[in-house]
Amino acid sequence: MSDKPLCTICARGGSKGVKNKNIRPIAGKPMIGYTIEQARQSGLFDHVVVSTDSDAIAETAEEYGAEVFFRRSEELSSDTAGKLDVIKDAFLRSEEYYGTRFEAIVDLDATSPLRDTKDILEAWRIFTEGDFENLITAMPSRRSPYFNLIEVTPDGNVTLSKKLEKQIVRRQDAPKTYDMNASIYIWKRRALLQNDSLFLPKTGLYVMPEERSIDIDSELDFEFVEFLMRKKNAR
Repeated sequence: MSDKPLCTICARGGSKGVKNKNIRPIAGKPMIGYTIEQARQSGLFDHVVVSTDSDAIAETAEEYGAEVFFRRSEELSSDTAGKLDVIKDAFLRSEEYYGTRFEAIVDLDATSPLRDTKDILEAWRIFTEGDFENLITAMPSRRSPYFNLIEVTPDGNVTLSKKLEKQIVRRQDAPKTYDMNASIYIWKRRALLQNDSLFLPKTGLYVMPEERSIDIDSELDFEFVEFLMRKKNAR
């Protein structure tokens, strides 16, 4: 049994919003390289495993120090494959490959390169010090479902997404809400393998600032993240 958690990074080759985004250079480095380096610099892991269906991604990941000992199946590389299934697959393959039992797993999303190593360490601290089954990361939401986030009902009416008995007239008075930022996910072994949802009775939360929370899913995201990286590097 390993005293350290397993780290997984899931990166398939068929991204559509930004072509080849996982290995596309951003501020002078392949995007996946940032996440691999953050994982290794944290000192939390003996193994940083990349799950991919792409030989090009595998080669780049190994250059930055990750371990890539399998190729993800075609079924788990499709547009309809759920991320939890992909993570479970990588987890079980890793236990078999390394011949050990991991009591926890930390999954880092390659499309969130703005996180700091300190975010990984702080999320892990909160997870281990709390009575949690899993932990997710998020940032304070820019819009509130109680104040200015709306939806259209089946009969065509426009309404707030969530309502309270007392109308909210200032955004500051609304309950705090958060946007998931797809940066860090942590599970205990049993919680990962026995559930099909992120939201469990004991789910922890680590809140990150917006400037480290952008998940790259479009060309605009890519350009914005690159701008922030170059600005940071110029300091």
